[in-house]
Amino acid sequence: QVQLVESGGGLVQAGGSLRLSCAASGRTFSNYAMGWFRQAPGKEREFVAHISWSGRSTYYADSVKGRFTISRDNAKNTVYLQMDSLKPEDTAVYYCAAVIPPLAEVTIATLYDYWGQGTQVTVSS
Repeated sequence: QVQLVESGGGLVQAGGSLRLSCAASGRTFSNYAMGWFRQAPGKEREFVAHISWSGRSTYYADSVKGRFTISRDNAKNTVYLQMDSLKPEDTAVYYCAAVIPPLAEVTIATLYDYWGQGTQVTVSS
């Protein structure tokens, strides 16, 4: 089992930045590939970003490419999502998720095994 706890959400104006953190405990963190997803009210959960167990490989949704950066520190059992140039449409609850690789498709939420409780990000216009 892996326990995931997100933090760092909040209210920010459009154009601003936030850094989300996801702290993991339980099994060996470096065994897991990690993803960030988000869910806005009335919408399905959508993929945001993915990082391999080593951190060498990353993948982003087109909607956040160039604005968001995913990274991890295996020594601290933490994955991060740096969000810059935020837009009102980025408003959502953000979730981190963990999975033992290999992963057939990094963008599919149901393929991830463990989830955090989520952290709210609100971007005002």
